[in-house]
Amino acid sequence: MVNGKGSTTQTVSADEVRQLLAQALDPLPLDGKRILAIIPDSTRTAPLPMMFRLLYERLGRRAARLDYLIALGTHPPMPEEAIERLVGVSAAERADKYPNVTVFNHRWDLPDTLQTIGVISRREMAEITGGLLEEEAVVSLNRLILDYDQLLICGPVFPHEVVGFSGGAKYLFPGIAGPEIINASHWLGALVTSMGTIGVAHTPVRRVIHRAAEFVPRPITCIAMVLRGQALHGLYIGPHAEAWEAAAGLSAQLNVITVPRPFRRVLSMPSEMYDDLWTAAKAMYKTEPAIADGGEVIVCAPHITEISYSHGTLIDQVGYHVRDYFLKQPARFRNVPGSIKAHSTHVKGAGAYDAATGIETPRIQVTLATAIPEERCRRVNLGYADYRKIDPEEWKGREDEGILLVPHAGEMLYRAAGG
Repeated sequence: MVNGKGSTTQTVSADEVRQLLAQALDPLPLDGKRILAIIPDSTRTAPLPMMFRLLYERLGRRAARLDYLIALGTHPPMPEEAIERLVGVSAAERADKYPNVTVFNHRWDLPDTLQTIGVISRREMAEITGGLLEEEAVVSLNRLILDYDQLLICGPVFPHEVVGFSGGAKYLFPGIAGPEIINASHWLGALVTSMGTIGVAHTPVRRVIHRAAEFVPRPITCIAMVLRGQALHGLYIGPHAEAWEAAAGLSAQLNVITVPRPFRRVLSMPSEMYDDLWTAAKAMYKTEPAIADGGEVIVCAPHITEISYSHGTLIDQVGYHVRDYFLKQPARFRNVPGSIKAHSTHVKGAGAYDAATGIETPRIQVTLATAIPEERCRRVNLGYADYRKIDPEEWKGREDEGILLVPHAGEMLYRAAGG
C-alpha cells in the first residue's frame, strides 16, 4: 500500500509531509531497529533538510540507529561541508541533537565496501531486456546495508536519460551499487538511446534494476518525492516499485514540457549544482528531444572546469561518439566500461556511423561553452564556444525563430510534439 499525495497545481506542506510519514512509518515494526536511509547527493533538487528533521522526529527516538548513505553512484565523495548543506545540519549539531545519526558516502570504487548479493545470468538478462543485452551482471551493493534492519529510499523522481525516470530502486542501482551492475545498466540505456528512454516510465533498464532489487536481503520502504523547481508537489511512501510508479506518473505531468515544434538552436544553461560535465550534461539530455535534425545545443556553464572528476581520464581517451561508433567497433572498445561508453553516446546524442568510411554523423551538434579549454573540447569530439561572447539576454523570447533559452537546465525535459 502506498500513502501519498500529489497535485500538479498544489504543493505538499511540511505538516502534510509529517502526516504522510506518520501514516506510512508508524505501523512498521521499527522500535529498537537499525534504519539506513539512502538519499541523493547535491546533484538532485530535494527538500532533504526538511526530510532529515521530520524523519528524526518520526523515527529518531524509536530506532537504535537512523543513519544515512549518500547514493553517489560513481560521483566523488562529498566533503563534510557539502554534507552539512545537503542535510541542513552541521556536524556539531548532528553530534549534539542527533546522537544516533551518521552520514556515510557511498564508494563504488572500493571493493572492500561492497557485497555481492546476487547474479543476473546471461540468459535472464537477455529475457529481461528483450535480447538487447546478453551478458551476466554481478549485483553488488554497499555492504553497509547488511548492518541494518530496514532500508529507506528517500529521494526525488525526474525524467532520466538512462532509466526513463529516476528514483525508487535507482537509488540502489547505481546509487549504492558496485561497478558491474552500474556498467551493465548504463550500457543497456545507451543501447536503447537517451531519446528512446528519457521520460518513459517502463524501460529495459527499469526492469533490470527492479530485478536486481529482488536480491536485496532487507525490507525496503521508498519515500518518493516529485518537485517542480524547488516546490514539492508530490510525496508517495510505500514499497519501492509502487511508490516510484506513482511519483513517475506525477513527474511526467510536472517535469515534461512539450513544445509545438523542434528548435534549431538551444542555449541550455545547467544549474550550478552540477560541477562537471558528467553531471551537467543533463542540460543536453533534457533538451535533445526538442532539437531539430541538424540543430545545435550549446551547454553554457562558465562554472564548469572539468569533464568528470571521477572518469575524466577515460573520457579523454574515448571521446564523445554516437552509439553505433561503439557497436560497429566492439573489439576496439571491449575493455572500456559500459558506463563510460554510455555517457559518451548520451552526450553526443543520436546519429550514425559508417564503419567502411569511418564517418560519424551525429543528429545534432553539441557545443560546450564552459571553462573547459577549446583544445580539450575538440579532442573529445565536442564543439567549443567562448561563453564570454554569449549573452543569454539575446536568446530570450525567440521561440518563433526556432531559438530557445533554457535557464537552470537539467531537471525539466523538453520534448517536441509528436516526437
